[in-house]
Amino acid sequence: MALTIRDLSKTYPNGVKALKNLTLSIGNSMFGLVGPNGAGKSSLMRTVATLQDPDSGSITLDGIDVLRQKDEVRRILGYLPQEFGVYPKISALDMLHHLAVMKGMTSSAGRKETVDALLQQTNLWEVRKKALATFSGGMKQRFGIAQALLGNPRLIIVDEPTAGLDPAERNRFLNLLSSLGSDRTVILSTHIVDDVRQLCPRMAIIASGELLLEGAPNDTIAALNGKIWSKVVATDDELRALEKEFHVISTHLVGGQHEVRVYAEASPGNGFRSVDSGLEDVYFLNLSQQSRQQLPN
Repeated sequence: MALTIRDLSKTYPNGVKALKNLTLSIGNSMFGLVGPNGAGKSSLMRTVATLQDPDSGSITLDGIDVLRQKDEVRRILGYLPQEFGVYPKISALDMLHHLAVMKGMTSSAGRKETVDALLQQTNLWEVRKKALATFSGGMKQRFGIAQALLGNPRLIIVDEPTAGLDPAERNRFLNLLSSLGSDRTVILSTHIVDDVRQLCPRMAIIASGELLLEGAPNDTIAALNGKIWSKVVATDDELRALEKEFHVISTHLVGGQHEVRVYAEASPGNGFRSVDSGLEDVYFLNLSQQSRQQLPN
């Protein structure tokens, strides 16, 4: 399955340009879409999911015109939005049956088999008769995946699925997502770089509605080998001085001090040490380069 997005643009009535001539191709695997809050990720996902129209551009999915053949897309689409509502007093079992009927699964025997299998797959079988209002954040996200899988979709979109989950729930959810990406297209939209590093053979970084980078995470990391340098400074004044002199891509507090990470082709000297590059460095470097390009001359 191939999803092809070409020259997609979207400006909202309040003047926000959410997407700016964005072009992207996504194959049959798990694909990571990374960017800061407000980057345009949700706008892109909502457009692909046929929930809103762009101002211009095209989207095709295995020969289907996504913008014109919306019903055909919805038959093969599973979607977990960033925020989704449920009836809090209804059990997970009853809610899945209700949603399955809405998806056209009219055979009670077939529907029961599908719903029971999804509850097992998402590890919700033991709590299937409990009200959704009693579910933890991770359980609600697993229920969200269960409803997204109704009808055996060929394209699955999950938007910020691990935001707000504790580490244990996050790991369980990532393991579940990993099991889905082997035989269908799964788009994982997130601002958490580690989620993409763990799960996705290919990824893209977007910010301010623009595509900044597309490729394999390991390749993008390898391209920065020998070009990331680190130094720990104690004061804010030292940090500001380094920001003026070098291409600082990120800073982290370590024991109350600032660890400064710098991008440079050769050693900046002055106490810097070479460090292994990571996907977070790729992410912050691309964001910082975009910010520099947008600064007035």
